[in-house]
Amino acid sequence: MHWTTDQSPPSVGRVVITKTRSPIRSNVGLKAVMAVTGILLVLFLVVHMLGNLKIFTGETSFDHYAHWLRDIGTPLLPHTWYLWIQRTVLTVAVVAHIVAATVLARRARAARPVKYAHRKKIQGSYAARTMRWGGVIILLFVIYHILDLTTGHLNPQGDASNPYGNVVADFAPERWYVTLFYTLAIVTVGFHLRHGIFSALRSLGQQTPQGERRNRAIALVVAVGLCAGYLVVPFAVLTGLVS
Repeated sequence: MHWTTDQSPPSVGRVVITKTRSPIRSNVGLKAVMAVTGILLVLFLVVHMLGNLKIFTGETSFDHYAHWLRDIGTPLLPHTWYLWIQRTVLTVAVVAHIVAATVLARRARAARPVKYAHRKKIQGSYAARTMRWGGVIILLFVIYHILDLTTGHLNPQGDASNPYGNVVADFAPERWYVTLFYTLAIVTVGFHLRHGIFSALRSLGQQTPQGERRNRAIALVVAVGLCAGYLVVPFAVLTGLVS
């Protein structure tokens, strides 16, 4: 904080204390937090998707990969510690991402407290208008996914020694509602990614008509690619391609 002297009235000298906002709490700092955490989460989604696709290489290969994840860092780290460190980092990133987005949204609304009666309504994209409830769906899905395929509490098989069997049991045809919820969550993630990636690229200064079209195309391709990569597994189980 710094000190300033109020010059009104001239005969009275009053000391005014002005608080200086921390750089990370400024709009620029919060946007940086969103960018860093967003990149971290997207990278995780890509790596996790590639790991999921190993289910098409067979039960032995997929189970070997799942057990290998639990042994990363050994003997320096105890068994499964890497996964818990990863989960902790990702949880912090998700919370920081949500908090930064919420604070920025509130500040944006506070900066426009007056609604003009004759102002033309600005139509945002579907993803931009649904980011809030989309985030809630994603959060609920993450909690369910951890209890299902990580801890096994909600999985019909819940056998830590047979990850392949857990996936097959989870998306079995009679559990179509699980596949439906999974699909809803992944599509929501896709909309979230499409909007987030486009906004990030736009912030880099590519705001010409040609640049905007290119950014939208890149965001769409990445979002669709990730959605397809994640959804192909449950639907392969549902249709019997993986059993």
